[in-house]
Amino acid sequence: MEIRTVLRRTALILLAPVCLTAQVQLPDTPAAHQLSSWLVAFDSGDRATLLAFLQKNFPARAAEIDDEMGFREQTGGFDLKKAGDCGVTKCTAILQERDSDQFGRIVVDVDPAEPHVIKEVELRAIPRPADFPITRMTEAEALKAFRAYLDQAAAAGRFSGAALVAKNGKQVFTAVYGMADRDKKIPNHPGTQFRIGSMNKMFTATAVLQLVQAGKLNLTDPLAKYLPDYPNKDVASKVTIHHLLTHTGGTGDFFGPEFDKHRLELRRFEDYVKLYGERSLAFEPGSRWEYSNYGFLLLGLVVQKASGQDYYDYVREHIFKPAGMNSTDSLPEDQAVPGRSVGYTKMNDKREWLPNLDTLPYRGTSAGGGYSTVEDLLAFANALQNHKLLDAKYVDLLTTGKVERPGGGSKYGYGFSDEVSADGVRCFGHGGGAPGMNGDLKICPQSSYVIAVLANLDPQAAGHASDFITARLPKD
Repeated sequence: MEIRTVLRRTALILLAPVCLTAQVQLPDTPAAHQLSSWLVAFDSGDRATLLAFLQKNFPARAAEIDDEMGFREQTGGFDLKKAGDCGVTKCTAILQERDSDQFGRIVVDVDPAEPHVIKEVELRAIPRPADFPITRMTEAEALKAFRAYLDQAAAAGRFSGAALVAKNGKQVFTAVYGMADRDKKIPNHPGTQFRIGSMNKMFTATAVLQLVQAGKLNLTDPLAKYLPDYPNKDVASKVTIHHLLTHTGGTGDFFGPEFDKHRLELRRFEDYVKLYGERSLAFEPGSRWEYSNYGFLLLGLVVQKASGQDYYDYVREHIFKPAGMNSTDSLPEDQAVPGRSVGYTKMNDKREWLPNLDTLPYRGTSAGGGYSTVEDLLAFANALQNHKLLDAKYVDLLTTGKVERPGGGSKYGYGFSDEVSADGVRCFGHGGGAPGMNGDLKICPQSSYVIAVLANLDPQAAGHASDFITARLPKD
């Protein structure tokens, strides 16, 4: 998860010595001074202070003050944890979000001439450095700390949703916060259905592996075998099922201006192919990893072709029903789902909590957008681990990482992330996020813990909560 995918560009002038904490100091260079001043202004959390700063030093960024303040609200600001290489024109440092365990690397580039205006600030999430370990706790201590974290996050407006922790398949912790519908004053509860974004990919990948196990498709098969009429023949002939499952097919995304324009017209998987099917490959299949919602949309069509069933019927019959997932589905948005929460987003011009209805697709797909509960996600995790959905061989094939993800710290398997912590604890699962929705499932076989967190707020409301408890639970 990236702290911020958009590069931050600011221009700063600073004259003061650089000493942000008693423990961490930056060298006495122009670039280091600029980094220091940016951090002080950003961490102030004061709109007028930051706006005045930007107006003086980089007027173009002043127009983005709402975005700047939104980012400040999302992170709580940053603490400087470690200085990196700092010369005259470039300085690197390690930061940590104040409101989460997330670390980031900041790189500041400045003009070599006075007043050393900043040309670019890049801030990217990184795995937690090994020299900043989190101490593992007893289960009781970890769960107590988790409740305190959620209490604080909810009180600050950073969390609204449900969190569950299970050990050996049994719940040991459940907590619920916030409102499922603010207008109707309906609170969230453990059975509330939250939109889960890309977490649907786990179900799609499981369906594909079920069909592989049944001998109805092969991972090395090209897309053309199942979609012979696919518009772009180069894509269809080169991209395999393995490529689609691992995001290495070069098939691109479908979110963007075209999606926004046709959002409510995209009702069937075939509608997506009609809109995007002529598109060329973004890169040679297998040459690199790049997250592809469209690739998983195509896998939904492959499931239909190989199984002879509608995708939605297939996952209900072969995944949700045998797992005991009675509250998980992807019904269209125009069909009433009484227990489904309203998502609330600040990803808007007003930076106010507003319903996310104007951002939702007509219907969730094989790439994401369905809804579930924390209890159903536990049921899914239990069904996988107890081999109710796949034989042990295929569960391992499904969940074992195959491709390194950019930034390090995790690999991607077949619709599952596969992560190993700095102290050696492996967990697999998947997150999901979009305006007004965020979720995460972590299955940790070594310690026998399962963590499921769902939120009806913007990312990383659930992701940060899930990361917090995962890092503190006992290793075994």
